[in-house]
Amino acid sequence: MGAAPTSATGPGGAGAWAGAVAVVGLGYVGLPLARLMFDAGASVIGIDTDPAKVDDLRAGRCYLRHLGDGFVRPMSAAWGRAGEARFCATTDAAAVRHAEAVIVCVPTPLGGPGHETEPDLSYVEGTCRAISPHLRPGALVVLESTSYPGTTRRVAGPLLERWAGPGGQEHTRVCGQPGGFYLAFSPERVDPGRTDIGLGDVPKLVGGVDAQSGARAEALYRRAFARVVGVSSAEVAEAAKLLENVFRAVNIALVNEMKLVLEAMGIDVWEVIAAAATKPYGFMPFYPGPGWGGHCIPIDPFYLAYAARRAGVQSRFVELAGQINAQMPAVVVGAVAGALGVRGVGLGGARVLVLGLAYKPDIDDVRESPAHPIIDGLRRGGAAVWYHDPHVPRTHRQRRGDLGMESVALTARELAGYDAVVVVTAHRAIDWALVARHARLVIDTRDALRPWAQEMGDRLVRA
Repeated sequence: MGAAPTSATGPGGAGAWAGAVAVVGLGYVGLPLARLMFDAGASVIGIDTDPAKVDDLRAGRCYLRHLGDGFVRPMSAAWGRAGEARFCATTDAAAVRHAEAVIVCVPTPLGGPGHETEPDLSYVEGTCRAISPHLRPGALVVLESTSYPGTTRRVAGPLLERWAGPGGQEHTRVCGQPGGFYLAFSPERVDPGRTDIGLGDVPKLVGGVDAQSGARAEALYRRAFARVVGVSSAEVAEAAKLLENVFRAVNIALVNEMKLVLEAMGIDVWEVIAAAATKPYGFMPFYPGPGWGGHCIPIDPFYLAYAARRAGVQSRFVELAGQINAQMPAVVVGAVAGALGVRGVGLGGARVLVLGLAYKPDIDDVRESPAHPIIDGLRRGGAAVWYHDPHVPRTHRQRRGDLGMESVALTARELAGYDAVVVVTAHRAIDWALVARHARLVIDTRDALRPWAQEMGDRLVRA
């Protein structure tokens, strides 16, 4: 795709932006943002540590299947008037020297064994260290990676202010000062697979570590977003992102607990939710499931709880929601064992098919998917497990490891060969009528087989 852009002008005040933009981290957040900035007319430098992603982008291939094969082609074919590429992809962090703005979209997962409920900011810290020596004077850096309030100012800021040169000599720059840099936080609001609203139509929240940083970040995003909402500080923007996702986590926990309660009473929770949703105010429907998934909802409550503990307070409501949602995969495994036991089949030695590996329908995103702990739990119980997912042909390494599996075909003969089929993700591409006709036993966590409930009879178990 050519070399990085070599000419760019800086921000022309609060209402304009003409510089090149570097996007660091080209995953579910960074790649759509790079395309949005490109479509808005910016020269875009895409930076990622994964050489395979860079190779795909240079060849015009999109590795995020839900975005479609043609998503990156316009970028790979675009050239500036002087023959420079308007988009380039690289693994070299030094390419930020060509950019007036650097947007950081790297993962912010939870820690490893022994630290599973603590933030892991190693990707943010590593990125700041990598780009710091190469920032041009007056560059704007925006963090979009979700984290607890204070991360932008207290973690990213100091790492960008000081760096070691080739001879080990320490260099410094001052945030918000001429010759220094500007720093802001803008929470990502990407919802993979959503088609009813474009990314540029989602209001863009922005908060700087100072007034000048906030104004420059607002100017940058106004180029690509229909509405930019400035707030008083980076901390407000960081906290707003956590609140957005904790709101969802708490309500998902509420309805998951409601499912367990109503199930014990013999009441259909799905019918109850549909009934409550007829109220035109004061209620928003959330739906139960086999556990939470994605990068935000299973992670953000723990970031908030961590920040609360550091502030000397306990976020009891948030922590309880995390406990309820985290237990749901084990509840599903128990439901499978119970349904098999009623039929005289033990979980040990049973053949089980899991339908859906992605954490939500119609995409290939398996980050923090409940399918992983469900499969682990079934295996620990002695079951032999397979999966089918039309969007995920094979597993790959995630935070919990690699399941080492490949998707199997979904045929009448295949379905009849399993002792139980567990619905984890209700992809539209799955032939649910085929499942209803030929599965010997279905444990449905998504209410996907309701239309066939009567004909299935006791072969259908809701969990």
